[in-house]
Amino acid sequence: MSEQQHGDQRGDHQQGGFATRAIHAGQEPDAGTGAVITPIYQVSTYKQDGIGGFRGGYEYSRSANPTRTALEECFAALEGGERGFAFASGLAGQDTVLRALLTPGDHVVVPSDAYGGTYRLFNKVLVPWGVEHSIAPMGDLDAVRAAIRPGQTRIVWVETPTNPMLGIADIAALAEVAHEAGALLVVDNTFASPYLQQPLSLGADIVTHSTTKYCGGHSDVVGGAVVVRRGITVPGFEDAVDRVAFHQNSLGAVAGPFDAWLVLRGLKTLALRMERHSDNAEKVVEFLLGHPAVSAVHYPGLESHPGHEVAARQMKRFGGMISFQLKAGEDVAVKVCAETQVFTLGESLGGVESLIEHPARMTHASVAGTELEVPADLIRLSVGIEDVDDLVADLKQALDRLG
Repeated sequence: MSEQQHGDQRGDHQQGGFATRAIHAGQEPDAGTGAVITPIYQVSTYKQDGIGGFRGGYEYSRSANPTRTALEECFAALEGGERGFAFASGLAGQDTVLRALLTPGDHVVVPSDAYGGTYRLFNKVLVPWGVEHSIAPMGDLDAVRAAIRPGQTRIVWVETPTNPMLGIADIAALAEVAHEAGALLVVDNTFASPYLQQPLSLGADIVTHSTTKYCGGHSDVVGGAVVVRRGITVPGFEDAVDRVAFHQNSLGAVAGPFDAWLVLRGLKTLALRMERHSDNAEKVVEFLLGHPAVSAVHYPGLESHPGHEVAARQMKRFGGMISFQLKAGEDVAVKVCAETQVFTLGESLGGVESLIEHPARMTHASVAGTELEVPADLIRLSVGIEDVDDLVADLKQALDRLG
């Protein structure tokens, strides 16, 4: 599909509730066979009806593929945006957004509790390109304002909830701060998923996801997504949709058809899974709060959490991610991670199975020694959809033995 033709397509399937859109948006039954599931168009090129005569606008699968188009339209519908884009990974989507919207000399405000891979992208890839950044706690609006460089800051980058400390940022308030400075607000919505939170409805301009996580939901695909809001009004960014589309095609880090199909499959059950993830997490949190080996529990569903009020306002529920700290310190935290039987020791998150990890030595090792360094005694849980009594019993035996 040519860039212009694909650029003219928009996610128009905005009707119905979340689960209805997840199952139907962009996914009409196949015209030829009546198949109710979008086919995997495992194809690189397409027959043209004469030179420049593209059937349905398709010419080459880096530019567009029908399976990927279905996923992109579904994402646009779920996030309430103008257009969705599917990528080979979450970082590929983030890099494409940054390359599309920034130029050397620009400045970005980055969260003090960002995902390690995102910070590595800013610190090791974009800095040599000439894009500068400052770090600020996104829960502190005054700190964000202070980090903004008038006339230079082009993007305020937000994660909420954050990885791994489960910090919460007020999306609506940050959108106002960013827009007043002539900057866009970009929100990484991976931890919440589109089911629990829709940043565009709160004023954000762009949403990113690692679809590897909750959207795929089964730990069998790596992918990313970007959704751009309708009618960006920040001066200089009115053409953001077209710029992201151009760079997606030019950089080429797109989702393959089978990967796109797997994420589409995952989205169909996202609403059900997120409810179960949230149910289970709440019961695990209750257990952790009562265990004598635990010194702190980080979960936005707790009234004691500093971001609880904001999270309750902008999220449907509080999700399946928990982090907690141990009184006995780092060595015991590492041992606990190795002692669980139902919780699998591994990186990533958001699958149907429960995972446990030590962020300081695993997912966030790349930020050791920086302002984003995480506590050494921290354990992060991705609470799955197993029977919750089994999850609690597993944590109990590990903590009782080593905590």
